Amino acid sequence: MYAILDIETTGGKYNQEGVTEIAIYKFDGHKVVDQFISLVNPEQPIQPFVVGLTGINNDMLRNAPKFYEVAKRIVEITTDCILVAHNAKFDYRILRTEFRRLGFEYERKSLCTVELSKKLIPGLPSYSLGKLVRSLGIPLSDRHRASGDAQATVKLFKMLLTKDVEKDIVKNHVRLEPKKNLDTKLVYLLEELPTITGVYYLHDENGEIIYIGKSKNIRKRVTQHFTNEHPKAREMQKEVASVSYESSGNELIALLKENQEIKQNKPKYNHAQKGSIFSHALYHHTDDNGYINLKIGRANGRTNITTFTNLRQAKALLSTWVEEHQLCERLSGLEKGTGSCFNHSIKNCWGACAEEESAEDYNHRVKELINKYSYENQNMLVIDRGREVDEKSVLLIEDGEFKGMGYFNLNHQINNPDIVKSIITPMKNDRDTQHIIQNYLRKNKKLRIIAFAPAD
Repeated sequence: MYAILDIETTGGKYNQEGVTEIAIYKFDGHKVVDQFISLVNPEQPIQPFVVGLTGINNDMLRNAPKFYEVAKRIVEITTDCILVAHNAKFDYRILRTEFRRLGFEYERKSLCTVELSKKLIPGLPSYSLGKLVRSLGIPLSDRHRASGDAQATVKLFKMLLTKDVEKDIVKNHVRLEPKKNLDTKLVYLLEELPTITGVYYLHDENGEIIYIGKSKNIRKRVTQHFTNEHPKAREMQKEVASVSYESSGNELIALLKENQEIKQNKPKYNHAQKGSIFSHALYHHTDDNGYINLKIGRANGRTNITTFTNLRQAKALLSTWVEEHQLCERLSGLEKGTGSCFNHSIKNCWGACAEEESAEDYNHRVKELINKYSYENQNMLVIDRGREVDEKSVLLIEDGEFKGMGYFNLNHQINNPDIVKSIITPMKNDRDTQHIIQNYLRKNKKLRIIAFAPAD
């Protein structure tokens, strides 16, 4: 946990300054979880140049709390935290000076975003907060006020955590506070993990898998497991003895492997899969007039066009597809009632609902949608990124059924399913697998799809 802060002072002689404003944001590495912002009566006049810089004057502070009145809150919000500030030596020195005046020895570990920025973003002309965040596209309001500067420092620190691909910030944090955060053993496990897309496995001392997960950045995701304060996560951290992983090259294969291997291994810390990972599906039927109708319904095992995670996603996607393929909202189940639809009355529907457009013409467009979003009865290869630059991954779908996945070198031509079958690892074709593939194909339209003729 981090306490990101900024302090404004009266100015004046070294170690004789007084605090005029303080802002502290408690940051868990992902979001702000607590904050404290207050003007402070320094019980001494503010230097004129500081008034001009910050806009804070003596009149504004007359009724503000004195430092001893906010000291307890500062201690509370920064307990078990590393202090983070832009030029942390200054802010930390000011805090320690104020607490010493109260007879209290205030000690915290600290990190400086000036030093971190110089290491992780080298070569910039200036590392002053204003110029630095401007060059990085970070918004900064209320410059030289504690809250504005601290908020900008939060955004800067979050960016620095992302840029810290070696995870030195987290590892140093862990080493500084081993009892509160991580066992040294877990720090060394993190050092061995890559920042690649794939599936990872947490093992106990007997080698048994106690958790399986997937991520686009394995080291980052496991770090989150190891720094999570939730009681269940703390239990798992105590049991982890080693971490292994498999590179997948892309998220689709990682999703498929995670889905299958959780069901296969049933690790104790993975949530039990109480139901399918989708709830709704798109169905079709032909009405008495020969028009193909579409309808969203609960997923129940019937043959469907495609599946959706929830009803909201289903309605949103179907609305987009109906517009793209110029279909009738009434015949697509998006508008209730009978007779012609509203769009027909404003000339935005070709009139299938009023039998003004032939069923043949209308059904042609519906079939285009069905063929685009369903792989039922289809034979195809799905080509995606591989684990190395000279490699591609391939999924085999035969007669609408997912058969498995594998990898091939770019020098190795794959032009028929027999070759693919020799390189794939067979995988189970269940409803969750179908949903994962359909969902991924919808979101990643640049994937290479190769259709092939079925075997005789």
